[in-house]
This record gives sequence, C-alpha cells and structure tokens, in this order.
Amino acid sequence: MKHTCGSRERVMVKMMAEWEKRICENGIDYVLVGDYYVPNLKLPEEKRPIGRWGRMHREYLKENWPLFYSDMVITGEIWTYLADLNEQAQARLELIIEQMKEAEGVTEDLKRRDQMGWVGAMNNIRNRAEEIILTEIVYQ
Repeated sequence: MKHTCGSRERVMVKMMAEWEKRICENGIDYVLVGDYYVPNLKLPEEKRPIGRWGRMHREYLKENWPLFYSDMVITGEIWTYLADLNEQAQARLELIIEQMKEAEGVTEDLKRRDQMGWVGAMNNIRNRAEEIILTEIVYQ
C-alpha cells in the first residue's frame, strides 16, 4: 500500500499520541514536548546567599574539581552546598576571632585605653582567622 504525505503524517500523529507524556529513566524525569523527550529539571528553592566564602569555594571547585562542580550544578545542589559552607565558615570565623581575642587579651578596656593598638590587634586577629578559614574550609 502506497502512503501519501497526508497518510504518513496521520500515522506519525497516531504514534505520538500513543507515547507517554512523562517517563523516568536513570532517575531523571522526561516530558514529551512535540516529538522529543526533554529532561524535566527543577532547581531547588534556595533563598540563602552564598556569600564571600561560598563564592571563593565555588571558584576553587571550578578550577580544581570541575567534574564535582559540574555534577553539583547539574543536580541543582550547588547553591545549597555553597550557602551551607558560607554559614559554617562565618560561624567558625566568629568563634576563632573570639578565642584569639580572649587568648591575647584584646578587650574593651584596651579599646578605651589605646584605640589604635586595639584596631591593630583586631586586624591582626581577623587576618589570621581568615587564613585559617581559607585553609580549613574554603580550599578543601
């Protein structure tokens, strides 16, 4: 039997009508769009900022661990991961600064007596604490 253009199109439309609208393969959902299955990707609803530490870690991952970074981007987990890392790094930074202030005797009394000495000591403590955060968290 010879098919004309019109009958061939009808056959294709009938075949496509039999296709499932949604399928799942290898843990990925696909939606039928026209005559193609397109991945049904949804990004998580993450509202927290990734902050300074998260941005630095993201650049580190891009440069040193590109496959891990790509996997996290594809699965939609990167923003949550970086926001968590930023919060952990910030909390750790504050803890280290407080511990160093106590250990080195940098107090409010010093601030009243010698403001420039206090500023210098605090800058020194903050710089050392940030280096610790970079080593322990960001570049790991």
